[in-house]
Amino acid sequence: MTEESRADRRSPVGEPVVRADPAVTGDRAADAVGFDPSDPDSVAEAAETVARFAAGDVGDDDNVLMLRGAAACAALVRGVGSYKEAAERAGEGVSVAFIRKWARVHDLPQAVRRQVANGRIAPSAAKHVARLGGRDRYLLAWAAVDGDLTVREVRAVASAVNDGADIETAVRDAGVELGRLQLRLPPETYVELRRRASMENVEPGALVADALDEYLSE
Repeated sequence: MTEESRADRRSPVGEPVVRADPAVTGDRAADAVGFDPSDPDSVAEAAETVARFAAGDVGDDDNVLMLRGAAACAALVRGVGSYKEAAERAGEGVSVAFIRKWARVHDLPQAVRRQVANGRIAPSAAKHVARLGGRDRYLLAWAAVDGDLTVREVRAVASAVNDGADIETAVRDAGVELGRLQLRLPPETYVELRRRASMENVEPGALVADALDEYLSE
């Protein structure tokens, strides 16, 4: 499976994965609600959840509940078969555009949704990350985290890419250098990394990249 196909997959809807993980949501994991698009009762619950979500009953400062609303949108669409029917099922005041945007947030890779759940990516920013596909989604998501990008900046990058700009150029224009990270290492590891890099006449980052490539390929 390629990086692009992983990033563009339709995330399963049923038992919540991110919201039910105590490592991400703490004590709230026990209260996570799942939606099953093959169960009429669950689809009805999803429709009610979407209606409350669209009415503003979930505040933008509650990332976990925002992800629940996104999951409900995705389940409702799959349960009834189309965005239009989903909007009709959710009731007056719920637009096709609203459901589409949030269903796409649910279909973001799990690694990205975890950053939404823990507050490092705002749900409103995640909507713009979800406008991109494949590897670009990851790059914009990690740029948002590493560069502490505002929602407006994330939106601008997504719009630029959709207009044909290269993702790396668009992110750089937002002031973020992709691939630049600050790492905190134990002193012994730090000294040895610096020593080996000096002996091999390379930057420490080159050794770290080689070591990570080997580790991640296992």
